[in-house]
Amino acid sequence: MARTPISGTQHCLRAGDYEAVIASVGATLRTLTYGGRDLVVPFEADEVRPAHRGVTLAPWPNRVVDGRYSFGGAQRQLALSEPARGHALHGLAVWLDYDAVDKGPGHVTLEATIPAQTAYPWRIVVRTTFSLGPDGLTQTVTATNDSDSPAPWGTGPHPYLVAGDGRVDGWTLELPASEVLAVTEDRLIPTGLRPVDADDAERFDFREPRTIGSAEIDHAYTGLARDAAGQAVVRVTDASGTGVAMSWGAACPWVQVHTADKPDPAVSRLGLAVEPMTCAPDAFNADAYDYDAGLIVIEPGGSADASWRITAI
Repeated sequence: MARTPISGTQHCLRAGDYEAVIASVGATLRTLTYGGRDLVVPFEADEVRPAHRGVTLAPWPNRVVDGRYSFGGAQRQLALSEPARGHALHGLAVWLDYDAVDKGPGHVTLEATIPAQTAYPWRIVVRTTFSLGPDGLTQTVTATNDSDSPAPWGTGPHPYLVAGDGRVDGWTLELPASEVLAVTEDRLIPTGLRPVDADDAERFDFREPRTIGSAEIDHAYTGLARDAAGQAVVRVTDASGTGVAMSWGAACPWVQVHTADKPDPAVSRLGLAVEPMTCAPDAFNADAYDYDAGLIVIEPGGSADASWRITAI
């Protein structure tokens, strides 16, 4: 019997010029290509997933500050999975091994259960479908609360988009967001919403497409402009005009954008993280902020879903 790779069972999908590989650990988009061209930063099947590349985030995206939150009248303390900054990062499902419950040549549906635990005492069944078609790769995430009390919830993906050759600096970004969440420099703790052109437009305002250059971004955006179909669309292109687009509907009013700056130059700024989110960073502490953090509360037996799509340009 063949050994299962480190990243889990590999689900290979094909449709036209698109090919994708979904790894079962974390319901992770490990590779996505169009005509052989990478649309996301890939990693190897027998590699521990680096930098959360392509993982499905649940039951919260981004950070819970200090790992502490209050819900339903009880104080909770989550494990600090981002020890350098002292936060609980990207939820509890990133290392769960999802089971395939349905599969075809161009799609796979994976399912895992987040068990009730001391810091998050709700059982949540997470089901996600990856589907390839002429318009690219669509992922849908559905969470069902299999508990007897309401549960806080949030989700999102974590792909690093690739426009073409080179690195983030030479690519053009179109980001239709009018507000950015200011954060502290050291720990990225939210301090308040600002217009993208209020303080450092060169760093944050990409409503009109322009080159990213040396801008360092690791921020959440909202105030998203949407097309006639209700979709927000982020586009990243290289000098030749080829690239990748990511789109999503009203279920995700936030998006985290990260230029993937790393201390090691060999792996720094290889792709642009674009993470549509159903809620803001630290949404489990929504009452602490003077803006709508978008926290979802799923009633017992209820469900919530969200979806997004990656398309070649």
